[in-house]
Amino acid sequence: MRALKTQKNVIYQAKFMIQGEQKMKMSHACISAVCAAFISSSALAEDKVLNIYNWSDYITPDAVANFEKETGIKVNYDVYDSNEALEAKLMAGSSGYDLVFPSNSFFERQVKAGAYQTIDKSLLSNYKNIDQQLASKVAQHDEGNLHNVPYAWGTVGIGYNIDMVKERLGDDFQLDSLDVLLKPEVAAKLQDCGIAVLDSPAEVMSIVNNYIGEDPNSESLSDLKASAKVLSEARPYYKYFHSSQYISDLANGDICVALGYNGDLLQAKDRALEAGQGVNIGFSIPREGTLLWFDLMAIPADAPHPQAALKYINYILRGDVAASLSNYVFYAVPNTAATPMLDTEISENKGVYPVQAVKDKLFIQVAHTPKFDRSLTRTWSNIKTGR
Repeated sequence: MRALKTQKNVIYQAKFMIQGEQKMKMSHACISAVCAAFISSSALAEDKVLNIYNWSDYITPDAVANFEKETGIKVNYDVYDSNEALEAKLMAGSSGYDLVFPSNSFFERQVKAGAYQTIDKSLLSNYKNIDQQLASKVAQHDEGNLHNVPYAWGTVGIGYNIDMVKERLGDDFQLDSLDVLLKPEVAAKLQDCGIAVLDSPAEVMSIVNNYIGEDPNSESLSDLKASAKVLSEARPYYKYFHSSQYISDLANGDICVALGYNGDLLQAKDRALEAGQGVNIGFSIPREGTLLWFDLMAIPADAPHPQAALKYINYILRGDVAASLSNYVFYAVPNTAATPMLDTEISENKGVYPVQAVKDKLFIQVAHTPKFDRSLTRTWSNIKTGR
């Protein structure tokens, strides 16, 4: 707004000189030249700002600072912990953000709603680093991948306090099964040490659908009812639903089991080791199969600084930057140039980069229809409140 006022002042002063100055005349062409020069410099100044809205705990500590140093662009960085929070901002319009990181299924319907700009890949010199096999999966949500660039990918799995769970369930219990969360008789034994579940209805219900042998992406109300019944029966033994709190709680020993994003749970394990308080965290991808998700970089249709957003995307696509991201946040990156630079503990961690037999049981979530989403939201609210 201040830039607009300044521009109007330039025009006003030019007109004043034409009307009031006797010794000096300015042609309309000259006025236009002044304005054009101002607009050009104003646009240049705008490109020195970048407003990012990303998931919490999802970037290396020095990544933004290094980008600012390299480009001179000032980054304003906000975080969220659910796709629903991001979608509410986008659908309200005029969010002010230049770059956001939606998950694939939410992104699909947001594209259909016209929420994003087309990304000119010719301006991304590092786009060649993208794993095209993984990109082809994302194309199911965005034909031709016109509006996105993949950022990271992962699964939803089970994080657990090894000692607490073994003490209650015994040494023989298989901790790679969703039984630990979804069988009431098992969950009841863990109530005292705490169970946390993602507060993400679409993702969790798709996993429960798959667990009971139904299509993860089913919009059948009878399937929804069946999965809700399974979750509701175990609900009395859960401590809370949240999409980020479980990271610190698991690391501190405040809960003993969490259904969450693989990288978050592996971060909890790493934090617990660093703290040295004897909290031993394990992680498993459910043997019944689970959700494979992608988080994508996308530029909102009304982004005020799209050129700055493109520069940041290209920066993230550098092999060294992508590798440092994966090494720090414990999520896989779809970047072939990053592979040689991954830490061994990351590249060989089957919780980050699963083996093919595990990949074969993973499924991708697609966007729901608005009608089904309303039913899902009501059902989820009833489950959370115990109704």
